[in-house]
Amino acid sequence: MIFTSHCRTKLQLFWMTLAAIVVMTQAVPAAAQSAEITCSQSGKLGKLIYQDDFDTDLRQWQVESADTKNSDISVANHQLLIDAAKGATVWFKQKLSGDILIRYTRRVVMEQGRNDRLSDLNQFWMATDPRDQNIFTRKGVFEQYDDLRLYYAGIGGNTNTTTRFRKYQGNGERSLLTELNERDTLLQANRDYVIETTVYQGCTRVLVDGKVFFSYKDKDALRDGYFGFRTTQSRQQVRDFKIYQLE
Repeated sequence: MIFTSHCRTKLQLFWMTLAAIVVMTQAVPAAAQSAEITCSQSGKLGKLIYQDDFDTDLRQWQVESADTKNSDISVANHQLLIDAAKGATVWFKQKLSGDILIRYTRRVVMEQGRNDRLSDLNQFWMATDPRDQNIFTRKGVFEQYDDLRLYYAGIGGNTNTTTRFRKYQGNGERSLLTELNERDTLLQANRDYVIETTVYQGCTRVLVDGKVFFSYKDKDALRDGYFGFRTTQSRQQVRDFKIYQLE
């Protein structure tokens, strides 16, 4: 078969374009491809609707701990103290809905305590149980939460090697939306982090010290549910917990 110069040029352009598409596809992590990163707006700060200065007790919280004997979850010095030997979830008892911002300051403590480990600054939000209106029925073991519907962020998980964002589908499926492992997305010991989580018009974002870690436009958005602090084998401090409406 004889190719003209024009045909050869068109064929070369075709293969160059195809190669570029392959390279671009390989350059985007699978987790990033599955998440539609299109959250361009997160609303304006509105009315303060809930807060806890941790100046009294845990009356606003439901504690679920896998090892109550060797763990201590309490309030002192205007802080929520989570000293967990194994898995632990601390749920805010008020069910949330609508467009909101959740803000708090949190630290992973490393001072040679019995449970000190630089790992797992985690949270659940917009959590519901498709089979039970009462969500507070578990004992802190991580796998017990697999059948909930919720968003999950795990910062510095797996002994501070991964930072992940998942959506739990309510049927045991935990869809991985984003995975980060760059140094500045992992934890530093004894550092105060300001965590902001927004839910706004079908979009949810998590910011750490003002930097967007996760951003997801959800076609099947979770619009109501519970918020919970989550960790495992770690000692952490939380303060200045506030929830605002977004306008």
